[in-house]
Parts: sequence; structure tokens; C-alpha cells
Amino acid sequence: MGVGAVSFAQIVKACEPVFAAVVGIIVPPIDFKPALAYAMLIPIVGGVGIACIKEGKGVDINYTAFMWASIANLAAALKGKLGGSVTKALKGDKSKNMDSANVYAVMNIISFLFTVPMVVIAEMSTLQEEWDKAVDAHGAQALITNIALSGFFFYIYNEFAFAFTASVGAVTSSVLNTAKRVIIIVVSSIIFVEPMEKNTVIGSAIAICGTFAYSLTSKKPAPKKKTA
Repeated sequence: MGVGAVSFAQIVKACEPVFAAVVGIIVPPIDFKPALAYAMLIPIVGGVGIACIKEGKGVDINYTAFMWASIANLAAALKGKLGGSVTKALKGDKSKNMDSANVYAVMNIISFLFTVPMVVIAEMSTLQEEWDKAVDAHGAQALITNIALSGFFFYIYNEFAFAFTASVGAVTSSVLNTAKRVIIIVVSSIIFVEPMEKNTVIGSAIAICGTFAYSLTSKKPAPKKKTA
């Protein structure tokens, strides 16, 4: 989001089901969705494509923002695939006391330990300089407070999301997650003064509706119980 509009990043993030579908086929255990679910990937990709068409300019893509948002989509798809498999395996063993929330906590700890070396390698040379610029602009106390609160609320959000999905089911969660994406796009365009052209609005609406439809159609019907 630091290299492009927040609304554009959220539009590209709507393509996450495309990455999830591919990961589900490639990464074992193989998970094939119903044919209608795969058909819903067409409006998702098409909607993002329409959103990238600027009036009078043709296709106008912030390739850096698109690349990072796509990497985020891939990482989210892998997290969902691998995390779901691990959660099912651990929840089957009652002695480990590893419900969804505990699995998420452990995943965050591992993620932190994994990303620290990457940050050191990639950003250590400019970290002090960028930190000094941020401190000069906002003050050290405000900066540290915002970083801490951002991390805290992000973790709490995901913690409640796990519990919420377990309580109401995946379909209701998908409905509200789609609404959340719409709200983020609208609010970010207002707060950050990011003008949205007609094609952007139409394309994002198509992509988000396609994402919602994919969430509904990807649920496999429950097997019928045999009657005696």
C-alpha cells in the first residue's frame, strides 16, 4: 500500500480467490472446487482488468503496487491452505490444546521469527535513516505508539475473525468480509483523497461481486445421510 493507492491494492486483493484456487490444485491435499466456483473467477479477473483501464489513457497499472498485492494474495492463499491443514490435524489431537486461535498465535510467532532476518537483510541499510525521518515528522512517542497499536489491533482483528467464523460459519463470514472490502475502498478513497474513475468503480464492483459469488459457490454440498 505504500507504493500505490489503498483502493487499488484492495481491488487487486479481490483476486485472492484466483490464487487460492490455483494453490488448492497444486499444493496437497488437492482441493477441487465445483465448476461454478471456477467460473466465478472470470468476473474477478475481468473486474480487476476493467478497474485498471483509465479513461483516455487505456490500461494504466501501477506495476509495483500490483506486484506486491499479488505477492500478498499468494501468501494469503498459502497461509489459508497450509494453516487450514495444520489446524485440522492439531484439533484432532485433544491433548495438544490447539484450537484455531492457538494455531493462529503460533503461526504469528513463527512468522515474526521468519521475517526479522528478512527485514535485517533487506532494510537494515536504510532503517536508521527512514526511522529518523519518521521521528522528525511525527515524534518518537507517537510513532512507537502507532506501531504498537497497529500490531495489537491487527492481531485482535484476526483473533476475533477466527472465533467469528467458527461461530457463524464461513458463508456469513464471507458476506461480511466482502462488505469490509467495499468499506475499505470507499473510506480510503475519501480519507486519502484518491479519485475513483467510472471504470474503477465498475471494475471493483464486478471483482468484489465475483469474489462474493466464489465464496458462496465454492462450498461443497454436504454429503447426504444414508437412510436405513
